[in-house]
Amino acid sequence: MHLLRHNPDKRALRALRARQELVKAGVTRRDLIKAGMMTGGGVLLTDVGLPSRAAAATNTGSPPVTPFVEPLPILPQLPARAVTTLNPAPTNSPNTAINPLTGLPFEGRSEPHQSEDQFPPQTFFVTRMGANTNAIVSPDLPPQTVWGFNLGGADLSADAPLSPGPVIVTRYGSPTIVRRYNALPPASQNGGFGVPEVTTHLHNFHSAPDSDGGPCDPVQQRFFFQGQYYDYFYNMQFAGWNSTNPPNGNIQEALGFLWYHDHRVDHTAENTYKGLVGPLLAFNDFDTGDESTGFHLPSFPEFDIPLILADRNFDPQTGLLTFDTFNTDGILGDRFLVNGKIQPFFEPQKRRYRFRIVDVGPSRFYQFFLTNPDDLTQNIPFWVISSDGNLLQQPLQVTSYELGVAERVDIIVDFEKIASRFGNPSRIRLENRLEQTDGRGPTGNILPAGSGDQLLEFRPTGAAVTDNSFDPEPVSVPNVPADPNACVFHPICLPDISNVTPRITRTFEFERSNGGWVINGKFMDCTQFRLTPQVNTAEKWIIRNSSGGWSHPIHIHLEEHRPLTRNGVPIQAGNVEFGRKDVMKLTPNTTIEVLMRFRDFKGGYPFHCHNTVHEDHAMMLLWNVADVGDNNTRP
Repeated sequence: MHLLRHNPDKRALRALRARQELVKAGVTRRDLIKAGMMTGGGVLLTDVGLPSRAAAATNTGSPPVTPFVEPLPILPQLPARAVTTLNPAPTNSPNTAINPLTGLPFEGRSEPHQSEDQFPPQTFFVTRMGANTNAIVSPDLPPQTVWGFNLGGADLSADAPLSPGPVIVTRYGSPTIVRRYNALPPASQNGGFGVPEVTTHLHNFHSAPDSDGGPCDPVQQRFFFQGQYYDYFYNMQFAGWNSTNPPNGNIQEALGFLWYHDHRVDHTAENTYKGLVGPLLAFNDFDTGDESTGFHLPSFPEFDIPLILADRNFDPQTGLLTFDTFNTDGILGDRFLVNGKIQPFFEPQKRRYRFRIVDVGPSRFYQFFLTNPDDLTQNIPFWVISSDGNLLQQPLQVTSYELGVAERVDIIVDFEKIASRFGNPSRIRLENRLEQTDGRGPTGNILPAGSGDQLLEFRPTGAAVTDNSFDPEPVSVPNVPADPNACVFHPICLPDISNVTPRITRTFEFERSNGGWVINGKFMDCTQFRLTPQVNTAEKWIIRNSSGGWSHPIHIHLEEHRPLTRNGVPIQAGNVEFGRKDVMKLTPNTTIEVLMRFRDFKGGYPFHCHNTVHEDHAMMLLWNVADVGDNNTRP
């Protein structure tokens, strides 16, 4: 009944309906561009609707919901399976036998795994991508249709796809195959958006192109179709295994928190918005997942919890998930989901927890705080131990943290210290106070405590409990001065790059042009590589945004980069960017310099904005690692 009481803006609602009808009719953005109906301002529907920016400015508004009534979902683990249960058995080369039911090869992969012969797979997972028509994101909204990943069962009615998908738990030294089946419904049953051709990118992993999950390639098949499967191979070796640190790579390059998501060219925003995202954890001999060993970080899964942040819009009349395919600026939702639920609550014990937080977009940035809603004057600290899945050389004590689209952060929240130092509050909220009014990016304004987006409510329970996990406070900045040579998590220290000499310096300008987004004046083109790095060398990349109002979270595949300068100022110890990153926030009128390395693998990879709306509107390029590099300084 609440849907009937909700009164959205009628002009914006009319525009939404018109755009939904275009999608149902199969009209694409490209069709509208060819017809002269799409400009830099969006879709011009003079008789039945509004341009995209006007529609965004007069937000239709999702139906109201009551926050903090459902518990935080703890995402299940994807179970490992015996290799004998995979039928047909996995092979290094793709399975090109024709499936008589589809007329397509059984497997969508078109090239062999580059390093499988050297690192035979030991761990195997299976998951199916499909539609879940009964997802409950809030008791105040009807069941939703989302796309997700299941736990591997062949019967989707008994093993429903989940969004976010299950946690994939891997370990360095145990080469892994993840078999993903495409069991999505046909486009005619997509509910208005999303395409059933998919490719799954394991964001930030050091993968060969055959398993990177890139969007497209001039030669190889990257996305696969309904009825096909794709075996993704991750050799689970540290970067440098075939170059600087043979035979198993450099422990200093260890990754911990990654996420997987669809990367279908032109449709990444739709498919991830629909639900094709999930977390992956990579443990090693030191970051073990068991607080009684190694670094003694809080144990997984009881006290080490991934938090998947997403903002979404719901139709003001039907209450169903809605997506504006024709918005070119960036989409902001007005309802906030954590692990697939709108504003859930969590009841932690009074001890330390490790929360691994990822912003899956499509376009919103966050600056989150721990807010006591019963005493807004309190500034509650927490500890940053990892950025983009990389343990920092020294933890940072902070009271807020900014997260761009696709960035990750691992934080330690000590609920015992909060209780003893802040009057034993009964509730603490994870609050986003960063103002953002459209898809262009945040304004930079920080809202007052209690006035931001309330994401998750913590309700600490019981008395303090025994906690033998790592306490970052005694070794963190600013309690201890920042030290560029610090290595709190030895031997996972910051790799020395003092003797790394870039072979070439290249410049990339991120700009807006002709209603879309370009890099160095060019749109994405799946038929060509724009540059050729030389394998096992390094390059300096200068990345520039001269716009007056746009922000772009920039992501580079294959290897992490080392941020060197921001607007000419060297990045120093004590800054969260002093480390290894795979996403950099390219804010307005900003230039950043990074060191890129191209080790171990050859082949094609993308470089793009991770505001997925900008990405789908062509702010991406392809590059190809080869034995001999080119000298193009402005690709």
